[in-house]
Amino acid sequence: MTSTFAAPVVQYRTENLDGFEMFYREAGPAGAPVVLLLHGFPTSSHMFRNLIPYLADRFHVIAPDLPGYGQSAAPDRAGFSYTFDNAATYVQKLLTKLGVTKYAVNVFDYGAPTAWRLALANPDAVTALVVQNGNAYDEGLDNDFWAPIKRYWADNSQENRDALRGLVTLDTTKFQYTDGMANASRISPDNWIVDQALLDRPGNDEIQLDYFLDYGTNPGLYPAVQQWLRDTQPPTLIVWGEKDVIFPAEGAHPYKRDLKDIEFHLFDSGHFLLEDRPDEVFPLIHDFLTRKLG
Repeated sequence: MTSTFAAPVVQYRTENLDGFEMFYREAGPAGAPVVLLLHGFPTSSHMFRNLIPYLADRFHVIAPDLPGYGQSAAPDRAGFSYTFDNAATYVQKLLTKLGVTKYAVNVFDYGAPTAWRLALANPDAVTALVVQNGNAYDEGLDNDFWAPIKRYWADNSQENRDALRGLVTLDTTKFQYTDGMANASRISPDNWIVDQALLDRPGNDEIQLDYFLDYGTNPGLYPAVQQWLRDTQPPTLIVWGEKDVIFPAEGAHPYKRDLKDIEFHLFDSGHFLLEDRPDEVFPLIHDFLTRKLG
């Protein structure tokens, strides 16, 4: 008996964007609504490897690797700025090259400030918003994890820079995947092995420290982002691991202040919620996008 099930095919592509090579994963029907997946630190589009085919039955999914991450280029920092402005610039260049002008966006960690810059530059481009442990408010950035990073923002001395080097070590990478997880046996060790191999490339530690410094530019954008949320009212789904010590649940609740069409879910999980709760979160995202994008 022949099965009629058609498994979505994921394509692995690289585009030359004015000399910068950006890698991205792509799947789904060409004419379907576009869903942009933006990863965070310390990972890449690899974090969406299971979500992409789940969504690709009815959405056109695009998941790029930001500069310095995954399979995208990591130019020498002497001639390339590792900032969120620049990350957003290259994501926009990719979207423009692919002819994408409207898209839903899933933001996570570093993907949030990247997406906010895209939205502020093109306020009507975002058709829907899925927020997974990604801040747009000051709440949640005042815990012990952020204290040494904030010292670095205030004084980018070599001493303060060096104090953050532990954040790019294997112990910390593994911690981000395992801390606060309700279902530890679901977390594949491949995650931190893959991420750490890329973090350990020569010079990549300095790239990450540049991003840590530039993260200090994000709180200053939050008022504009919040105004954008109030003005455009994108349909929004919040799926948040409430035991995340990096982006705790205090950062999730404020979205309810500014958004009217919001669906809000906290989970007994940590930073990488998609690894811990795919059976619950994937259907929520698919159902939400189906209802909001048609």
